[in-house]
Amino acid sequence: MRLGITLGYSGGDIREKVALAQEAERLGFEMCWTSEAWGTDAISPAAWILAQTSRIKVGTAIVQMQSRSPALAAMTAMTLQDMSGGRFVLGIGPSGPQVIEGWHGVPFGKPLARTREYISIIRQILRRDGVLEHHGEHYDIPYNGPGATGLGKPLKTILHPDPELTIYTAAITPAGVRTAAEVADGVIPVFMDPESDVFEGPITDGLDKAANGKTAADFEVVPFVPIRVGSDLEACRAPVREHLAFYVGGMGARDKNFYNDYVQRMGYEDEARKVQDLFLSGQRKEATAALPDELVDSVALLGDKARIHDRLGAWKDAVAAGRVAAIAVTGATPEAIRVLAEAAA
Repeated sequence: MRLGITLGYSGGDIREKVALAQEAERLGFEMCWTSEAWGTDAISPAAWILAQTSRIKVGTAIVQMQSRSPALAAMTAMTLQDMSGGRFVLGIGPSGPQVIEGWHGVPFGKPLARTREYISIIRQILRRDGVLEHHGEHYDIPYNGPGATGLGKPLKTILHPDPELTIYTAAITPAGVRTAAEVADGVIPVFMDPESDVFEGPITDGLDKAANGKTAADFEVVPFVPIRVGSDLEACRAPVREHLAFYVGGMGARDKNFYNDYVQRMGYEDEARKVQDLFLSGQRKEATAALPDELVDSVALLGDKARIHDRLGAWKDAVAAGRVAAIAVTGATPEAIRVLAEAAA
């Protein structure tokens, strides 16, 4: 079973993160993912980890598209790909309007249209079929809009990158997953129930829309999976429950919370609404308590060694059924990844 780890975006001792990545590499893990929100960026730790490992791949899950031009994302990816001997994976995503407009100070825009344009531009740069030209709703290259000098020149990268660089997107909405299946190599759900088929229809529709012979074998679902190892099950659930409650209840406005909508589609309609009502009314502790154990347990690997071995069976079944290609565990410790490696063997 293909395994990965994530390093988060809230800082922490980079030496510990390097040590965790090196241990994951020793154990045969395939991937290490970095992230960004409004803390650490995703690129700097990715470069740092790549420089201190030799086999494990490192990807960004995700870089926020509105924070970088597509050309800069391509330049960064080409550079890290070259410096690491081909071990870099580019993960991109739109984040959300609260972060993009509230932190970066730029319009959120239309996330699906932006994703298509962003990946199209990066692919064009990587292929080097000709000079870069793109005139879309979000990006105009060379730029000819207000304030332009008129001196913009179509360019072709002076590098000779791998045109097959792997690109993932982060998505959980039906439209987002459909777009990912159409234009990307994989999708990274922020959490997932391995026994749920909520992505099956959108992936099929996206592959059909690609109209280039792309099949399910050419597209990967790699969800984030929280992991906590310990004999006290409720203590293991607690941080995962709190994290989920923040996303389901507070990561977005009442009428625009993608995570709340996602949990409703997973079969927890009443529970998702209750968590949001409590969270937005300032009752964060009550909102966290309102998340059912069943939901927390379905998306995570929690408990003692035997319980994690048992629960990993659902993820192995999802891999066998083609719903999942690999998993990337969050909140991992050296002990946890050793338990996971043993269970996955």
